[in-house]
Amino acid sequence: MNNNNSFAREQYSLFDKISNSTVLKLCVILFLSLILLIPLALIRDLIEERKTREQEVTNEIALTWGRDQVVSGPILAIPYQKTVQKPTGENQQSVNREYQETKWIFVLPKTANITTDIAPQHLSRGIYNSVVYTSDIALNGGFGKIELRKLDIPNEQVDWKNSRLVFGIQDFKGLGKRPTLNWEGNEFTFDPDLNNLKLFNQNLVCPIPLSPEHNEYHFKIRLNLKGSKSLNFLPLGDQTNILAKGIWANPSFNGAFLPTQRNIGTSDFTASWEIPSFNRKLPEQWTGDIHPLYHFNLKDDDGDDEQNTAQAPASPSTDNQLNNTDMITIHFLPDVNNYQKTTRVVKYGILIIILTFTSLLFTEVLRKKRIHIIQYILIGAAMVLFYTLLLALAEHIGFNFAYLIAAIATVILIGSFIKSITKNRKSAILLSSILAIFYLFIYILMQLRDYSLITGTIGIFIILAILMRVSTKINWYQFDNSHTDQ
Repeated sequence: MNNNNSFAREQYSLFDKISNSTVLKLCVILFLSLILLIPLALIRDLIEERKTREQEVTNEIALTWGRDQVVSGPILAIPYQKTVQKPTGENQQSVNREYQETKWIFVLPKTANITTDIAPQHLSRGIYNSVVYTSDIALNGGFGKIELRKLDIPNEQVDWKNSRLVFGIQDFKGLGKRPTLNWEGNEFTFDPDLNNLKLFNQNLVCPIPLSPEHNEYHFKIRLNLKGSKSLNFLPLGDQTNILAKGIWANPSFNGAFLPTQRNIGTSDFTASWEIPSFNRKLPEQWTGDIHPLYHFNLKDDDGDDEQNTAQAPASPSTDNQLNNTDMITIHFLPDVNNYQKTTRVVKYGILIIILTFTSLLFTEVLRKKRIHIIQYILIGAAMVLFYTLLLALAEHIGFNFAYLIAAIATVILIGSFIKSITKNRKSAILLSSILAIFYLFIYILMQLRDYSLITGTIGIFIILAILMRVSTKINWYQFDNSHTDQ
């Protein structure tokens, strides 16, 4: 009987030493941290799902309000008759016959001055909202003399009566009213042209009087245009000047040229461009058939491309094809991208978990109070739940308040749980403070953007140095040498 008791004590003592081993506990904690990467990955998938839903709603709003707009032109289009010879018959005795084909002379403006007042706003549907805008756009400028000799076209072949002024936008749904044209002091209105002069994605065409004797033509165009996300201009003039102003504190200027001058205030902005034709891919005047001038990719917030229907250049060389890089883009960024910020916070999730578990392990050793692995799992679940809570709240109250509420709730939950385990208020307050510092540190990294990498690296280095210093003050073998009650 005594031998059995002695064997049980030895067996219990061996099991107790193994289960109380600090090294084993550390390995279990590291394994648990890796396991928690699975729910963190699921939360990332959830964020992407909600982000995709937001993008779908944004696209639905844009389809009814007006998509990203591109203001292009104007361009003079003048028809002329060209004599071509084509063979008739299918045998060796076929004879070439002359046919008349309609070709076009295209002329770009000498000067183009664009001024626009833009009023962006948020348009909501459910819990989602999209940035849309209304704009009042005025264009004025002039065309030079049509050089028929340089184009090698006889004057009698030109059909001056059927000349057209072509003006392009991206989406007709954004037109508030029919655009007006003042041509040499005469008032005209544009009509849509969906089948013939397809120089742009959607074309507005106006018949205009031309004469070979005139050296200059002057125009003024006014239009009210609605759109979403961005307003783009395609500078085609020999000299293009753009002045844009609007009520928006967070514009982004992209495209071929940055503004010559810009002034971004707390609630409005002003920007101007002066663009010469040195980098223009198209000549001032050319002849040929009708082809779309550019290929424009609409990009959403993530950079995904939504291609339009304009695919071929107007001139024979593919080097002359125009695209996004030839345009001036004013992008109206949302005030806060909740999903992007939440995704960035989740990327630091494993770091917070490992640092928190390390702090708990140090508390075990210092306070000589064991924390069961089940309790580690529950604490880990609480830290993972923080990100789901952040995502859910951010959709309704914004990222900053959501982060504050989710962090406070998580710190209180874990702090009260630690107090219940250790029966020690100081330990609970200490761990709660450490966790609060971690969440504050991550929030600061979210605000720094360009300096987040260097700040995060230095911060983690300091935390590691503190942990290394504290570890030198701990007897790591105290639990391995003796049994401590749970």
